[in-house]
This record gives sequence, C-alpha cells and structure tokens, in this order.
Amino acid sequence: MNAPHPAKVAGIDSTVPAPAQTVAPAAPEPAAPATAPPAPDAPGVLLQDRLAGWVSDLTTLHELTERLVRTDSLADGLQELLHAGAALVGARRGLVVLEPADGLGPDTSTGLGLTRADLGLIETVPRAALPCGRFLGAPTLDAPALGAPAAPPAAEGEAGIAVPDLFAEPGLDPRHREVAARLGYAASYTLPLAAEGAGRLGAAVWLYDEPAEPTGRQRHLAGLYARYATAHLARLVEVERTRACMATLAEELLPSRLPRVPGVQLAARHRTGPRGGGDWYDALPLPDAALGLAVGSVTGSGPGAVAAMGRLRASLRAYAVMEGEDPVAVLSDLELLLRLTEPARSATALFGYCEPALRRITLAGAGHSPPLLIGERRTEFVETSVSAPLGMLACWEAPSVEVQAEPGETVLLYTDGLLHRTGDPTDRAFARLHAAAAGVPRAARQDPGAVAEHVLRAVLPEAGGGDTAAEEDVVLLAVRFE
Repeated sequence: MNAPHPAKVAGIDSTVPAPAQTVAPAAPEPAAPATAPPAPDAPGVLLQDRLAGWVSDLTTLHELTERLVRTDSLADGLQELLHAGAALVGARRGLVVLEPADGLGPDTSTGLGLTRADLGLIETVPRAALPCGRFLGAPTLDAPALGAPAAPPAAEGEAGIAVPDLFAEPGLDPRHREVAARLGYAASYTLPLAAEGAGRLGAAVWLYDEPAEPTGRQRHLAGLYARYATAHLARLVEVERTRACMATLAEELLPSRLPRVPGVQLAARHRTGPRGGGDWYDALPLPDAALGLAVGSVTGSGPGAVAAMGRLRASLRAYAVMEGEDPVAVLSDLELLLRLTEPARSATALFGYCEPALRRITLAGAGHSPPLLIGERRTEFVETSVSAPLGMLACWEAPSVEVQAEPGETVLLYTDGLLHRTGDPTDRAFARLHAAAAGVPRAARQDPGAVAEHVLRAVLPEAGGGDTAAEEDVVLLAVRFE
C-alpha cells in the first residue's frame, strides 16, 4: 500500500524526504521583502529622464552653433541657419527674409529647397498675408490665416508662429492659397530673427509638405538657436556692409569710363577682395593722340591701402600728362613721391606710353608682372626688365621696352592678384595664364572685353571670375589694336 504523497509547496521539492530522527525544524524566519522596482513615475526616474533630455538638447545646440560660428560670409550663415532650423523643427524646406530694421541693408531672401523662381513666387503674396509679415513690420490683416491675433511688429525674442494646416484656415489669402498649392507646402513655422543688441534682422520660415507643427520642445530649441544665430548674423551683416563700402570706394577711385581713342579698343575688369585692396588701372588721353596706360598695386588691404591707391593713381596721372612719353621718368617721380610721403609703404606699377597710330607701346615696370601679347599667330609674355617695386630702393630706375603689335592683337595688362588667387606656385600660375590667353576663341578676339572675361574665368574657374574667399584684388586692362 502506497504512502500518500505529501502536499506540494511552492519553492520546496516535496520528493526529497526529511531526514529521520531530527528535531522538528524551527519555523522559518520571515524572508526580507524583495526590493520592488521603482514605479515608472518615481521622482528620481523623471529627474534622470529630464537630465538626459537636457544633455541631449545642449549637445545638439552646441554642435549646431559650432557649425554656425565657422561661417564667415552672410550667404553661408543664412544657409546654415536654414539647415539647422529645418533639423530642429522637422521641416524639409524654408526661407530667410533678411530686412534689417535700420534700413541699411542688405535686403535679401535665401531659400532652402526653393529655387529663385520659387522665392519670387512667394514674394507675390501680400506681405500682410504671410506669418513673416508680423516680424517684418507689415500690418497683420488676416489674423485667422496667420494663426495669431493682429499685433504690431514683433518684439525681440517673441515666440514663433505655427500654422499647422494652412488650407484649413478660413481666412487664408487667395494668393497665398494658390502659391502654397503650387509649391506643395501645407504648413509653416515662422521665427523672428531678433535679439538683444542686434535688433530686428528679419524672419525665418520653415515649410512642411503635410499638415504639421513643431512640438513644444522643438519650438524651445529652435528659439534658442535663432536668438544665438541672430547675434552671429548681425556681425556678418556688419562685415558685409563694410565689404560693400570698401568695394564702392575702390570703384569710385577707379575710372568711371575708359576713353575712346582712334586705333585702339579698351576694356577693363576689376574684382575687389573681401577686405578691399589697392589694385588700380588707368587709361588717359595724352598729347599727340597718345594714350597713357597703367596698372599697379599698393601693398596691404583695407581702407589704408585703398586711400593710398587713390593718392598714387592721382599722382601718376599728373606725371603722365607732364612726361608720359618717358615711362621711366614717370615711375621715377612716382617712386620719389612714395618714398617721401609714405616711407612705410611699397607698390608695384606698370606704365605704358601707347601710340595707337604706330601700334606701339613703350613700357616701364617696377616689380610688376609682364604684360601678355595675344594674337592669331602668337601668345607670349612681353620681355620687361627685372626691377624692384616702388619704395624698396633709395633710387628706382630701370630701362623701358617697346612692344610692337600687329593689327588685331591685344596687349593684356594685369595685377599680381590674378596669379596669387590661383593658389599655384608662380611658374604654374604663369603657365595657367598663358594657356588661358592662348585658348581665347577666335570670335572673342575681336572684343577686348571678351578677351579679358575669358582669361579671368579660365584662370579662376571656380569663382566665375572672382574668388570671394581670396584676399587680393584683381585688375585686367585689355588694349586691342585695330
């Protein structure tokens, strides 16, 4: 007869019998309660999650602002703002309308994922019908369409305007509806570009392809970034204004037009560096139907170099009128003036006495690159004497040379900035210049302006005729003999 099985107890193996003749086991002590996992809403967990979120947000902002501060031009800064904002608010396209409140400019619009034609189409919408009109000083007319009540221009640091479903707005301007449907966006988020000390610069708008709006966290991050970006953009605006002023000043100191002299055709190209340089060119009629030709460069950059260039060019014109038939005497007088009035500055110069009827140029150079003779049967550098720049020696003097051109040939005078901007060693830069001149199309050789433009674009192809990242000016003066 089988003994009954003991009852099964959880956690105890009932198949193992208890040892015989033993003292009855004492009652087990109550086990210590197991540590329960913290509730999901415990204060410590919430704090950890919040701290992790803050660290993630700070890291994101740090990375984006680091990329922003590396931009050194206004165009690059605006593009970086659009890319960073799109990543923060989850949009794909956007635009920046830059209109500084002081009215000094520059006024411009830049798009992300939008062509110039798209931007032009958006500009056909009345300013008051767009959310950015609130931040740009335009009166707000259709409050429901803008997603915010009518108000005066936005104050510094005002929150953005979200339009989560553009086509659901009952008061949407018909033109705005038409443009949005054509460009394929259905929602927008607009932020002011305004910060303490910088004032109002403009507004940034990000566009969504489908109805959407940024979350509260996205708005907060985008607002922080926009305030920081505005301060950086304000500095870039000041730099852009300074560059524009320097370029205008340099252009005003150069000839407003080239003279018309029988027997020759003239053309000039000038590209100013970001900080403004001291390169110049000149062409002035002289007695006996002659023509004075000059190119030169003052060392340094900035306002001082531009001012020195203006003084030097004016002095050279005076000497050319008095003794232009002797280029060596002209440069000797110019060197003496520079050494007496500005002993700490030097300059290079090339002056030529041109006789169009004889197709002849008598040249004298002071530390300047040799001209280039471009024709149907030859493309060669003119052999000029080697000499020091003006202001480098106690007394400058070097022999002159004569250039005899054939009908239809072009003599190209240029400054050293054309060679320096290539970034190549001197011999390779000269080779590139020679190849560019030799490659001028036959049809373009009839126009000195086309010759200069072709050479400029061939030598500096990436800049399309002028590298905005380069520090030096570039001057070309083309003289074609008929």
